[in-house]
Amino acid sequence: MAATQALRVLAAAGVEVSLHPYVYDPKAEAVGLAAARALGLNPALTLKTLMVEVDGRPGCCVIPSDRQLSMKKVAAVFGGKAAAMMPPAKAERLTGYHVGGISPFGQKRQAPTAIEAGVADAPRVWINAGQRGLLLGIAPDVALAVLGARAADLLA
Repeated sequence: MAATQALRVLAAAGVEVSLHPYVYDPKAEAVGLAAARALGLNPALTLKTLMVEVDGRPGCCVIPSDRQLSMKKVAAVFGGKAAAMMPPAKAERLTGYHVGGISPFGQKRQAPTAIEAGVADAPRVWINAGQRGLLLGIAPDVALAVLGARAADLLA
């Protein structure tokens, strides 16, 4: 298992995480849900990282794998008028990660980040660790602090 940029950033911040490898299925329709199933985790606490553009500016949204973003709410959270999903190739260039392995931690160019407020009180959530087939377990308040992120209502 490689030490990803996400894991290096967390280690440098003194944050201990649990690692959860699983067999990545490139054909899975919903990568986050497939990861939750493979690891026997609650999909509502297994979070997916989605890269967006708000008025042309990048943003990072971290939400439960079993839910969808509200682009109207995303635009409001990031102080813009219109939000859209970032094209995959652009997300890969910006973050330095491959789709299916994008982590909010250790992105090449860190985008402003929002984490779904509904998970903020959970004792632990699981987020991509920066490679396909690897999640990390972390307390949501720690994730928010390390990322300088805000908790916000992002769901459709």
